[in-house]
Amino acid sequence: MEVFLGIPAADGIGIGTAFVIPDKVKRAIPQHHINIDQINKGWTRFEAASQTVILNLNEKLDSLSKTNPKDLAQREIFETYVLMLEDPVFNKEVKDFYEKELFNIEYTIQFKAQEYATKLQQAGNYYLSERAKDITDVFDLVLDEMLDIHPFDINSVPDGSVIFATSLSSADTIILSKRKIAALGLEEGGVSSHVVILARNYGIPTVTGLTEISKKVRTGETVIVDGKNAEILISPDRETIEEYKTKIRDEYKRRQTLKSFLNKPAVTKDGTLFKLYANIGTPEEAEIAASEGADGIGLFRTEFLYMAQNGASFNAAARSFSEQTQFEAYKYVLEIMGEKPVTIRTLDAGGDKLINSVDIPLLDEKNPLMGLRAVRLSLASPNVLKTQLKALYRAGLYGNLRIMFPLITSVDQVLKCLEIIKEVKDELKYSGIPFKEDVPVGIMIETAAAAVISDCLAKVSDFFSLGTNDLTQYTLGVDRENQHVASLYNEFNLAVLRLIQTTAHAASEANIPLSVCGEMAGRQDSIIVLGGMGIRDLSMSPKLICDTKELLSRFTIQELEAISSKHINDMWELQKTFRK
Repeated sequence: MEVFLGIPAADGIGIGTAFVIPDKVKRAIPQHHINIDQINKGWTRFEAASQTVILNLNEKLDSLSKTNPKDLAQREIFETYVLMLEDPVFNKEVKDFYEKELFNIEYTIQFKAQEYATKLQQAGNYYLSERAKDITDVFDLVLDEMLDIHPFDINSVPDGSVIFATSLSSADTIILSKRKIAALGLEEGGVSSHVVILARNYGIPTVTGLTEISKKVRTGETVIVDGKNAEILISPDRETIEEYKTKIRDEYKRRQTLKSFLNKPAVTKDGTLFKLYANIGTPEEAEIAASEGADGIGLFRTEFLYMAQNGASFNAAARSFSEQTQFEAYKYVLEIMGEKPVTIRTLDAGGDKLINSVDIPLLDEKNPLMGLRAVRLSLASPNVLKTQLKALYRAGLYGNLRIMFPLITSVDQVLKCLEIIKEVKDELKYSGIPFKEDVPVGIMIETAAAAVISDCLAKVSDFFSLGTNDLTQYTLGVDRENQHVASLYNEFNLAVLRLIQTTAHAASEANIPLSVCGEMAGRQDSIIVLGGMGIRDLSMSPKLICDTKELLSRFTIQELEAISSKHINDMWELQKTFRK
């Protein structure tokens, strides 16, 4: 048995068969001229690769239902791919260019596919712009076949596997969660990365910071992942497996005991009431939130909804995410939660959350976390924002909706968002479409800039939600996805705590609600500190709600305040010591 240590990310124990996801192979297309006598050989290779791709696509079509709504979108994509590959006009255009310019066949295919896609994008037609991405995607499949590059299909992972990988995208994590995987072992990804957040939401034990783990474990080996102690046990003996199975049974019994808190309010020992909300990323997670006794949804991360559309990985063709599709998703969540509040955050795309959509530009930014992301991207793509807001206001008729804008750094940004909201309402009224008029509109405080001017922002916001993940990241200048600086990421840093205090004071003075929706709201040590600072609304992974109720029941408010004050004072004294 071999034991490897990493960084604890998501609690729990997973036992199963290892499945190692290979690193992505980067395609490099050479560009050079060929001799005339090489033309036929190159064209034959292209035709053979096209036929192989067509056969593979037809096999997938045969496996998809013609009546099941879940399969229809995928069928449309594959059928479009086949039509494009068999298009005689385009194939003749490619061949003419190939024979005239005498570039190698791989470069010719890439060049002509991109050229055609650009023409479609510039046609000014919505349908044709969607087809632009289709044509580059399908000919990428042909190029992969010609270069003997076979990208890994995340959908091929067997149910119940223990996954090991260098890294995973959020989209892939959503797909894997539906395969009931036993655990995750990752080389990259911080404890507050989006992949880890999703793993916690889905109850997947996870360890990160495992140096070259994908080279140390082999697919098919029996492994144990201990998320709490950050241990990976490879090929354990029978006695060790039984020991960990006992731990799993003990944890199950503990969870059963905690169910006594399920339908109880979250109150301290002296009767002070807290509200515990759930963070979700997909409509299905609302069901988990309801079953765990959440007081509502404190954060619906709608970008994960985009990532999960059609159940496809990022390699699939980009699609538009329509108003009706969004409306159905939001309506579903609101109806599940009934009268309980549901806070839905507008699209927080960009940075480390890449969205595969024809409506959202994929930019090559040197520093994407500081670039065009979140509300900045929404204001730069107002049609995307307006589509989402129309869906939200329509869905508002079916529950207790609240709308929230992410990564606000100025009052002007909020005012621009409110202007777009007015436009959306006017357009809905003009079209005679029913919607909920009086929806509270709030903002996330997740930058130092927002915290410092929170008194000003409170005048144009109905509520605040503290996003402590990004607040910590931006305040300390630490990439929360980077394990190399993981030790510097500290939500208890005095600078972060002071910004939280500043925001709490501004919210109190303006008499607007304040909640914390970052991962800080779900950890027992930070819950005590936040409670002692006067914060009474916390939003967390649904599966942490009963644990938090049990924790709060063991303390009085006075005790929480004492612990919190001591912690902050200790931090202050430490700072003064270094200043001397």
